[in-house]
Amino acid sequence: MASHHDDVNPFANGSAATGSKFRLPTFGFGQKHDATDDVPLDTMNGSKSREKEIADWEADLRRRELDIKRREDAVSRANIPTEEKNWPPFLPIIHHDIANEIPVHAQKLQYLAFASWLGIAFCLVYNIIAVTVCWVQGGGVKIFFLATIYAILGVPLSYVLWYRPLYRAMRTDSAIKFGWFFMMYLLHIVFCVFAAIAPPIVFHGESLTGILAAISIFPQHTLAGIFFLIGFGFFCLESILSLWVLQKIYMYFRGHK
Repeated sequence: MASHHDDVNPFANGSAATGSKFRLPTFGFGQKHDATDDVPLDTMNGSKSREKEIADWEADLRRRELDIKRREDAVSRANIPTEEKNWPPFLPIIHHDIANEIPVHAQKLQYLAFASWLGIAFCLVYNIIAVTVCWVQGGGVKIFFLATIYAILGVPLSYVLWYRPLYRAMRTDSAIKFGWFFMMYLLHIVFCVFAAIAPPIVFHGESLTGILAAISIFPQHTLAGIFFLIGFGFFCLESILSLWVLQKIYMYFRGHK
């Protein structure tokens, strides 16, 4: 008697003892697949957009780098030094480095010119003090305001008009800058001599601590007269120092050329 399992042909399509179907695995063969079906279209577009943004960013970065390099090259060709404010040390407001930027043989002259600039700054500040004493003793407020204006304008203008041009002339050996210095420094000397005399031209000359102002106020205000005499001495010293500096720098300029 034949077994029940003998009637079952496992290789026959659609035949089974129990009525169920038995199929061989296809292992993916015979099935149709589209490669683009599994990748969403918006993902592809987003990826391309990010690639474009990155490319644009890199191109912009390269343009910026080239622009910075062109500017640096232009500055280098123009021989324009970068000046970092380093003086005075407690409150840097100007660039000043004689030891590293001025030739060794010209450093002494530059220090003398720097002393001359500090001298006129000191004279103008002391002038305010002396005039303030005179004002307190009844000299009038107008001379105080004038003395203050002299200091506020005189100190920075002297630096810009003649000291900085000399500093750059020594550093770059520029004849034009030397010429500008000589012209402005002569005006500086004229002012120093004028201040030492203090003729009665502006408010009877009492806004400057010169000899004529000291003589005029000494009988009425003895303390102010003493301050004015000291100021007269300072302006005289500044005038003498300035004339010496002018002579030294002129000799240096002629000999160097």
